[in-house]
Amino acid sequence: MTEGAALTVHGDHDPRFDRLREVFAANLDSGEELGAAIAVDLDGETLVDLWGGHADVARSRPWEADTIVNVWSTTKEITALAILLLVERGLVDVHEPVATYWPEFAQNGKESILVRHLLAHTSGVSGWEQPFTIEDMYDWESSTARLAAQAPWWEPGTASGYHANNQGHLLGEVLRRVTGVPLKQFVADEIAAPLGVDLQIGARAEDDDRVAEIVPPPPLPIDFSQIDPDSPMAKTFMGPVADANAANTVPWRRADMGALNGHTNARALARTFSVVSRGGEVDGVRLLSKDTIDLVFEEQSRNVDLVLGVPLRFGIGFALPEPATLPYIPDERICFWGGWGGSLTVMFPERRLTVSYVMNKMAPGIIGSDRSAAYFTEILSALG
Repeated sequence: MTEGAALTVHGDHDPRFDRLREVFAANLDSGEELGAAIAVDLDGETLVDLWGGHADVARSRPWEADTIVNVWSTTKEITALAILLLVERGLVDVHEPVATYWPEFAQNGKESILVRHLLAHTSGVSGWEQPFTIEDMYDWESSTARLAAQAPWWEPGTASGYHANNQGHLLGEVLRRVTGVPLKQFVADEIAAPLGVDLQIGARAEDDDRVAEIVPPPPLPIDFSQIDPDSPMAKTFMGPVADANAANTVPWRRADMGALNGHTNARALARTFSVVSRGGEVDGVRLLSKDTIDLVFEEQSRNVDLVLGVPLRFGIGFALPEPATLPYIPDERICFWGGWGGSLTVMFPERRLTVSYVMNKMAPGIIGSDRSAAYFTEILSALG
């Protein structure tokens, strides 16, 4: 281990991951990373729990063991897990129409859209009709009512079109109608509390002082002047237009947005999603059965995504390996998703392995990053 790694990176790791720690330290030392954390859980054993760098641009706050950060679309995995808990309890059937649970959703030709279509980004409702702003997402009642009133933008079930900003509102309203509880409260009570993890949708006021500052990425590599304004891509990215700086505001942190504003760290994500990797049970807490986990791996779509414009493959609630887009994720029985800027959490049920990476300096692109690719490559190499 280098002296730089010792100075820059904190936490523990199995000796097999010395090289991972060195790569992580090099990114922190070079400024490629500002602050970040990596965790690896193998059947309940923590092989890696590393963190380092700074929680703010001014580099006045070190990234601590309990630092949490907005993880963008990695939040979608949390929301998917919440819906799977309802499936496990017999409260939701993924093959039922959304309108079974949310009758108003049947408006404008959406009566045949199934719950699994929401979970697999194939519903045709991948954003809000304009005009619509980031601030409009904070108003749960009006934002979900607008989704209920919309028509789908393509034939539901025929292809994926990434539900970038609104998947948490769509699934969260199904959950609220079934349980009577808002999504963020359900996650706190039914996932975070029983597992004992530092994970929440949004962030409580008392946690503001340990939230890492988000550093926005370069602009998305999309020239909207060359895109049909009526296409799912244009309509999704314009309704609303993303602004990473919003994640540093109090209204963002207090909102209930199950697609976007989960606040947590790598350690908590690895433990949470080890539920999937370890057959549904973590340290005596059983959340899912084998049958419910098997649903995740039922392929729902495999196409060039209508919104992201790259080949993607979705199961129910999670992406499945697609080597053309993420070649460093093996083409095995694996499920995953990540967040804008590069955060990523991946589950390997056949290995009982769960890996998570989070950061505050966002990398270019939408799915993964060069950094996440490097870390995952080192992790899989170390495990053989």
